[in-house]
Amino acid sequence: MIPARNLAVGLPAISMNGSAPRCEHLDGLVPVAPQSDHCLDCQDRTDRGATLAVCLSCGWVACSDDSPSRHARAHYEETDHPLVAALEPRPWWRWCYVHQRRV
Repeated sequence: MIPARNLAVGLPAISMNGSAPRCEHLDGLVPVAPQSDHCLDCQDRTDRGATLAVCLSCGWVACSDDSPSRHARAHYEETDHPLVAALEPRPWWRWCYVHQRRV
């Protein structure tokens, strides 16, 4: 996938060769503000070096799958909010938990 910020909400996410299926979870997304600048579930823990992900449905910020805690995945499992994006601009990415791929 092309993990670039210039992928506008609602436009098809395609691979560089144009063959990746479109993720319908991108349809209808509205901008949300991140609720914090740290994992809201790791506040009292020492695992602060993980990549942070922001839920594109509600703005919840949590540690991504590179953390042993995997709080962003837990948030998806609790809420069914399918999309997250990197909180930091570099490297930037979006992930769909339903399709298990970058979008």
